[in-house]
Amino acid sequence: MASPPDATRTVSAGLGPSAARMAQLNKATEHLDPPFAVVDLDAFDANAADLARRAAGSATIRLASKSVRSRALIRRAVQRQGYRGILAFTLPEALWLAEEHADVVIGYPTTDRTALRRLAADERAASRITLMIDSIGQLDFIDEAVGTSRPALRVCIDLDASLELAGGRLHLGPYRSPVHTPQQAAALARAIQDRAGFHLAGVMSYEGQIAGLGDNQPGSPLKRAAIRAMQRVSAHELADRRAAAIAAIEAVAPLEFVNGGGTGSIEQTAAEHAITEVGAGSGLYGPGLFDFYRRFRPQPAAYFVMSVVRRPTAKIATVLGGGWIASGPPGLDRQPTLSWPRGLRMNPMEGAGEVQTPLLGRAAHALRLGDHVWFRHAKAGELCERVNTLHLVSGTDVVEQVPTYRGEGHAFL
Repeated sequence: MASPPDATRTVSAGLGPSAARMAQLNKATEHLDPPFAVVDLDAFDANAADLARRAAGSATIRLASKSVRSRALIRRAVQRQGYRGILAFTLPEALWLAEEHADVVIGYPTTDRTALRRLAADERAASRITLMIDSIGQLDFIDEAVGTSRPALRVCIDLDASLELAGGRLHLGPYRSPVHTPQQAAALARAIQDRAGFHLAGVMSYEGQIAGLGDNQPGSPLKRAAIRAMQRVSAHELADRRAAAIAAIEAVAPLEFVNGGGTGSIEQTAAEHAITEVGAGSGLYGPGLFDFYRRFRPQPAAYFVMSVVRRPTAKIATVLGGGWIASGPPGLDRQPTLSWPRGLRMNPMEGAGEVQTPLLGRAAHALRLGDHVWFRHAKAGELCERVNTLHLVSGTDVVEQVPTYRGEGHAFL
């Protein structure tokens, strides 16, 4: 994703909650010692409702758990109308979530032999969990890991959703599955159907070049225009190819679900006739990378808070830590976004640091030692890898404290 041209990463006009709401959140949590994380439940619930609205009744939302990473908030979201099932990211996580949830699809293939043996030995878990497959080699791996004398394991085919041009020489989108054409998809479906010990339950495809790439990036108008043109071409090509692939697969075996898309492409993906559900989760928290989409604007709901610990000059306030950088290609857009107080910016020579983040701007002049500064992570669930607890605020009060995966003693990546 393109990086904003300004390394200061200030909050732009129209982005984020009102100053009044930020003041309420700050007041509700002023008794807490940083670093800590906050989820604005009012914004979280509004975002959950908006994700379901964007699916427009044509599809349900399968919640992407990696974007939430708190069992309490996963539970809060999936109980809403318009949501059905979870899209997990590892098999150990899926086994844990399946203790409570009856429909868990793993978004990525697994080579975790211990977890596979647990799955094969647990009929209840095997009926609730669907593994991701994109090659015959993965079927072979599972058979070697757990043997063939077992209940049938549910599997889902990962159909590559990237845009390939010039005979495949130009690849736009994530490098995921090698299954790209309808013919390849049908061949893998036949291999699954012909092999004992497996049941083909569904198909998934994730169009990261559309769902995960903002089409309203600051900077070059030409680059914005190029992104939008690529996304239009990709959406049209994928809709035709995905429909053909699903038809080819269903000529081999019926499917229970067809999953596609992500938070950034819900409307387009849900409109495809072949789609029954859309995977989404990041839109619940509204992280910084979602500030630059035209079709939707989630409310920022998840924050982390740092404390001012030094004043190197009258115009600079420095917080302890702050460098909670997002994964992906290194760039300015992977840095956290400053949310409160308004009018702060980072020093472009230091950025968000491991041990300190100097802050500039008019608002920095008035900050005192111990004052709280609010940040948003660039991505959604990665925030929860840094903290054990999420402080949930509704209205003007902290109403609950819930553990993250880390806080429950789990690290699934």
